[in-house]
Amino acid sequence: MENFWFYIQLGLSHVLDFAAYDHILFLAALAVPFTFEAWRRVLLLVTVFTITHCLSLYLSVYEIVTVDVGLIEFLIPVTILGTALFNLNYGRGGTFDRNVSLHLLATAFFGLIHGFGFSNYFKMLMAEEENKLGPLLGFATGIEIAQVLIVLAILAISYLLVAVLGLKKSLFVLISSILIILITIPILIRTFPW
Repeated sequence: MENFWFYIQLGLSHVLDFAAYDHILFLAALAVPFTFEAWRRVLLLVTVFTITHCLSLYLSVYEIVTVDVGLIEFLIPVTILGTALFNLNYGRGGTFDRNVSLHLLATAFFGLIHGFGFSNYFKMLMAEEENKLGPLLGFATGIEIAQVLIVLAILAISYLLVAVLGLKKSLFVLISSILIILITIPILIRTFPW
């Protein structure tokens, strides 16, 4: 159980690491179009992201799939940029209450990419472990808890600005998405596979 708790903490610190803020940026881009009224939809998206993130870790740990680390490091900011651009395009009408299927597919794909980005470090940690499934489940639990906390924080900020201070939701999504894009561009440039 102590080992399981270690991997929960590792999952928490993986997502909440402000030095590696790409995960937080992606979650922010994912959550800004939504409100507390759509909490089920947001939780579904976050859970799909966690599952596919852990699936790519599983595929990597058991050496079923091997990917180019440089390419993955570039694709991570691409997923953030893509999600923020999707918000700008999708929200032009001021509503995000459409079918969530496209969001689910994109989030699943992005979860795979983000998981492969962490897979080399995770494989090193798992090298001494005989049973890899328990640690993977602990890590997934930590990721899910951290992601839910971040999404709740984004939804709370949205509620404060939109419901309490009266900012238009479409303007909040626009400003937030543009900020995310501006923060992501230097990461894209830095990781571009020249």
